[in-house]
Amino acid sequence: MSVVAQVVPGPRAGEIGVLGPRVGLGAGFAAVYRAQLSRARVARIPLLFVATFQSVGIMVMMRGVVHAGDGEAARAVVAGSSVLVVAFVALNLLAQYFGQLRASGGLDHYATLPVPPAAVVLGAAGAYASFTVPGTLVTAVTGCVLFHLPPANLWVLAVVIPLAGAALSGLGAALGLLAPRQEIATLFGQLGMSAALLLGVLPASHMPAPISWTRDLLPSTYGVEAFARTFDAHPDWAAVFGDLSVCAAVGVASLAVATRAYRRAACR
Repeated sequence: MSVVAQVVPGPRAGEIGVLGPRVGLGAGFAAVYRAQLSRARVARIPLLFVATFQSVGIMVMMRGVVHAGDGEAARAVVAGSSVLVVAFVALNLLAQYFGQLRASGGLDHYATLPVPPAAVVLGAAGAYASFTVPGTLVTAVTGCVLFHLPPANLWVLAVVIPLAGAALSGLGAALGLLAPRQEIATLFGQLGMSAALLLGVLPASHMPAPISWTRDLLPSTYGVEAFARTFDAHPDWAAVFGDLSVCAAVGVASLAVATRAYRRAACR
């Protein structure tokens, strides 16, 4: 009896083998998102608790120097602390995650999957951003109680979280993929979260002009401003929409940069 072996040619030098035909962006995103969500659930829940505890602790500390009531400082503290939860997870942890993947060769696994590169970046970013929802809500409700702010417009968080999360997730993924070493990616993530803390919790009118200009460059600032405006008795919804539009635009741009960085890192 003769055995006929069929030889399947492997990838050429410099190419990466793919485990099957490519799927579309939507299906690829859904697959990566579910995998990341189930994989990160156990590991990230303790870190999400830390992020929430940190933000609530900042509000408690600031309550000692900021008067309760409908004032600019109170609104800035509550809005900034709420969005800080998003920055901690979507920016800081995602930068560390992609930096660790690049350093350990984990990107090779994703490169063999039959999904577009954009689906990998979007799926991971979406999963990390999803973990911020409970902590952001808890922080916002606690802040309203501490500073006597009206909770009537907390529904706007349903828009702030995904848009600010997209902007910060794209930035975090790009930092992690572009950093030359894992330690640098961790440093970038920490610096980004610290900037979100220092520039987001304090009201803009209390800052010197140079720092205020730097604040305008941080994408989380626009999520903070949009949320803070909703505490007014008569919110300026056009300004809220404008701030959220900036978040959306930065999110698209940063996720595109992260996707390009992923392609470059995965093909090395």
